Amino acid sequence: MEKGRFCFYLFIVIFLSGCSAFSVVSDYDQKFDFKSFQNYRWPAENEGIRKGDVLVENPLVYKRVQSAVNEQLRVKGFRLTGSENADFIVYAHAGVKKQKTYHNSFGAGVPYGPYRWYTPWWGPYGGYTFVSYYDEGSLVIDIIDARTKELVWRGVATRVVRDYRSTEDMQRDINEAVAKILENFPPGAEPGME
Repeated sequence: MEKGRFCFYLFIVIFLSGCSAFSVVSDYDQKFDFKSFQNYRWPAENEGIRKGDVLVENPLVYKRVQSAVNEQLRVKGFRLTGSENADFIVYAHAGVKKQKTYHNSFGAGVPYGPYRWYTPWWGPYGGYTFVSYYDEGSLVIDIIDARTKELVWRGVATRVVRDYRSTEDMQRDINEAVAKILENFPPGAEPGME
């Protein structure tokens, strides 16, 4: 039971607090002709694997991400193939890093002249500052031109890491993150167009 909960926490990683939205950015090679893309594949074993990647360490979560990506690309008209002759390769990576935020609080003081709210033992300027830490997870989807092996498109979703209690909640967040990341892929396509 503890192992299952641990796996959910690790998932982490990517996803983030229910009250916070995903921050999504993407970039691409503006000179590349994406119209030539029709089919894709996932990397072969040991092809571009990164040590410390959360998805490498959690293969079940990686399968969930692959499933979500496959569905989004299918809707956009791309075909998954096992052939080495695919037009592009999809790489998915994930990571977590510790972040900190600063909070100012004026507590339950009373109004005091020009200094606004203050509690006498905090001094004339009122309030105090404290630091809190949180884990921020990122899911990265890279599109590689299979012919040249060059990166031509990258999308990243970032959010505060969330502890999952069910696989359904995790899959829902993965699906949402992947849909938002791939919303503008390929560049120039109408959103939601097949």
